[in-house]
Amino acid sequence: MAKIIAVTNQKGGVGKTTTTINLAAGLAMADMRVLVVDTDAQANCSSGLGVVKGSVELSLYDSLIRSVPLATILRDTELDNLKLVPADRNLSGAVVEMLELPEREFLLKRLLEPVVGNFDFVLIDSPPSLSILTLNGLVAADSVLIPIQCEYFALEGLTDLFDTLARVRRAFNPLLSIQGILLTMFDERTNLSAQVREDLKSHFADKVLETVIPRNVRLAEAPSFGKPVLIYDIRSKGAESYLRLAKEILSYEKEGIG
Repeated sequence: MAKIIAVTNQKGGVGKTTTTINLAAGLAMADMRVLVVDTDAQANCSSGLGVVKGSVELSLYDSLIRSVPLATILRDTELDNLKLVPADRNLSGAVVEMLELPEREFLLKRLLEPVVGNFDFVLIDSPPSLSILTLNGLVAADSVLIPIQCEYFALEGLTDLFDTLARVRRAFNPLLSIQGILLTMFDERTNLSAQVREDLKSHFADKVLETVIPRNVRLAEAPSFGKPVLIYDIRSKGAESYLRLAKEILSYEKEGIG
């Protein structure tokens, strides 16, 4: 049975989609069977995995609103072990339409149940807000991976997110755990990045992952080519960091941690 990880942060621009794409690629390169579920109407995760915008005939929207089985909308990617449930702009309408549906918080969880047995990992790319789509990802997930940009207000935003996760546990998913806090856009030349890392470690201890994701030009370029950076330029620092992240996640799972 797959480990389901929601990649979540209520704040935008923290590297959430980049992390979903490249962690998925790293796990797939380690011979894991991986499914990515794009729950963001902007569909950046889908385009970053090679889906041309406007080309999607069936998306997550059709599964959530029209009960189309997820198995029928899975798309292949450049990596044999990596499949995608694509998003499209219709998902912005789903936010309203889902409010009328019974047990709306559990729709994604139930859609995943018939397919999770075919995968080792399911990564859910969440919208940068606390919408019903974000909530569906958190209810479906076993754990949460939290990308945090190395900036002054990082700790303040993380406190708000932890409050949200506590409410989700109480109301919908009591077993939801923290997979880890991932520092992104890390610049080793600045005191700020080092200070943010130390502050996070002092407050959240072993929840902060050892891997950090650096600022990297190749990492920023890769999405415009519809490729994970591990395919676009595997020798880049960005690719090396996401390979390390995949190894760290796998080591936690083998030890039964997370």
